[in-house]
Order: sequence, then structure tokens, then C-alpha cells
Amino acid sequence: MKFRVKAVFTCLLILLVSACGETTAPPPVEFRIPVEVGDVVTDDVEDSIVTTGTLRPRESVVLTVETPGFLRLVRLESGERIAEGTNVAKGALVAEITGEDARLAARLEATQRHLEASEEELNRRQQLFERRLIAEEALFLARATYEDALHNFETSKWTLEKTRITTPIAGVVLQLARDANNRPVADGQKVMQGFEVARIAPIDNLIADIDLVGPELARVRPGQPVRIEHYAFEKTVMMGKVLRLSPAMDATTHSFRAEVEVDNTARLLRPGMFIQATIVTDRHEDVAVVPRDAVTERAGRDVVFVIDGQRARRQEVSLGLRNDDWIEVIDGVTPGERVVVRGLETLTDEARVRVTGS
Repeated sequence: MKFRVKAVFTCLLILLVSACGETTAPPPVEFRIPVEVGDVVTDDVEDSIVTTGTLRPRESVVLTVETPGFLRLVRLESGERIAEGTNVAKGALVAEITGEDARLAARLEATQRHLEASEEELNRRQQLFERRLIAEEALFLARATYEDALHNFETSKWTLEKTRITTPIAGVVLQLARDANNRPVADGQKVMQGFEVARIAPIDNLIADIDLVGPELARVRPGQPVRIEHYAFEKTVMMGKVLRLSPAMDATTHSFRAEVEVDNTARLLRPGMFIQATIVTDRHEDVAVVPRDAVTERAGRDVVFVIDGQRARRQEVSLGLRNDDWIEVIDGVTPGERVVVRGLETLTDEARVRVTGS
């Protein structure tokens, strides 16, 4: 009887101990690293150089006074006086120099009368020579006098033509008849030789002078497209192309000058403006790209962490072009996969993750 009671008590004690053990054992804890992810997509990506430059005309002409006199600017068909910003055609009259000084400088009437008299005398002596009434030397002397008179007459015509100031190129009047204080000069103002009447240049195409440092020069070549932007015109991009590269380095700045031709048919830009230029050195279209933050380096290799269920799988990748937001992936991932972009600093291969904030 005592044996049976002892056996029952032992069993109850074992069950009690077993029950207490089940209630005090802690449950297993599963830790997952919180991460944010982005998609592998197909897009265009380009390599570019962002720099700055100053705009100037492709060519320009400065019209100056060669004969002293009184300035008279030309009137347009509308009756208004030509002004800065006016479009002018090649050969168009811009201004005239009038007054006694201009007339005396030309001496057109005097040289014309001398030419006519010399021509009559040459004809008379030619007739006398043909009738053998004068020597050949007399005819030569008359011919030399006529040639001198012709030269003087043509010089007078040329001098008179210089009082009519015309433009040899088509373009826009950038600056027109200003004095030493940069104030406009009125019609009738006496001007001396060398006075700048107008500065004219075409502006439908402008040149941006930009500077490149050594490593950038190796990536730039003529013909590459360039995006031109100015802060005055937000969200407006004008296109250009690299025209030529300087063959020598600037000894002062230790940079190389590049000329960029800018399409300015809309005439938003002006010579002298300071612009931002983005030179597109290479471009790949319809390629696999990942967010720039998705790529990290492990053991000297470029890797991304691809989401595979609840785990992050480390994947080595071969990279191509890149910009501020995206990096081209030549090999290693395919469009449609998801990669970690935040929280990858402590990730290891096959680590369990929890996607948040995507």
C-alpha cells in the first residue's frame, strides 16, 4: 500500500515539474532587418558633364566713322529711327555722315570736273597724234594726266561712300551710337573719325565658351549634344552641340576651352549671358537601371541585394553609365526584380528582411 502511494506521488511530481517547465520556457524570437526597396526598371541613361559658360555671337561687326561730320541715323519703313534690337539685312544702310566736312573730304565735284577736262584733253591729243601734228610724248603725258584724274575721282567717290555707313553682315543691332558715358547720341551730333556708330551680330546661333579640366577633355569631342539652361527661363532647355576644342591649355586656369554652338532661334538668350551647359558624352537607351542608392561595395566588388521572399540575396553586378539618380546594370539583375535601397549597410547574404516605407 505504501509503495502504491509513493508511486502515485512520484508521478504527480513529475507531471507538475513538466507542466511548470512548459510555462516558463521563452518562445523563439525571429529578427528581420527593416529595409526599403526599389524596382529594377528599363530606362535611358546618359553620362554627362555639367559646366558653365558665357554666350557670345558667332561673328560681329563694329561700324565706325571714317569721315568727320554730323551723324544721321537711318529711318525704318515705319518712320521710326533705327534702334538697338533692330534686325538689319546685309548691306543695309545704318547711318549717314553729313555736313561740310564730309563734302570737303570727298571733293567729288572738283575731281569730277578735273576728270572730264582730262578726258577731253586726251581725246584732243589723240586726234592730233593721229594727224601727226604732235609727238607721241605729248599723248603719253595727256594719258597720264587722265589716269591721275580718274584715280582722284574714284577716291572721291569712295570717300563719299564712306559717309554712308552700311553693314556687311545681317544681324541685330546690339549697340547703337553711344557716347563715352554710354548715353545715346542724337541725330545731328558731330562725330569724329573712329566714333563707334553700331555693333551688329547675328544671334539666331550663339557660341558658349566653356572650360574643361583634363579628365573631362578626354570624354568630350565635337558633335556631342549639349543642353543649355539659364535661370531666367525655368524648365526651358535649349539644345546645342560641341563645335570645336581648343588645341592648347590655358596656362592661367589650367583648363581647355571648348566652343558650343547654341540654337537660339527662339531668341531667349542674349550675348553675355552666363549659362549652364550639360554635355552628353554618352547615352544608352532601353537598358536595365537600378536606383543609385541600391549599389554598394563588398570585398571590392559592386553588389546589390535582391529581395527573394523574406530574404535579401547578395548579387554581384556589372555597371555601365550612371547619372544622379540611376545606374545602368549590364549584368546581374533583370527588370522587374526589387533591390534594397535603404538599410543595406548591415545586410549580409540571405539575411531576413522586412520591407517598409517603399
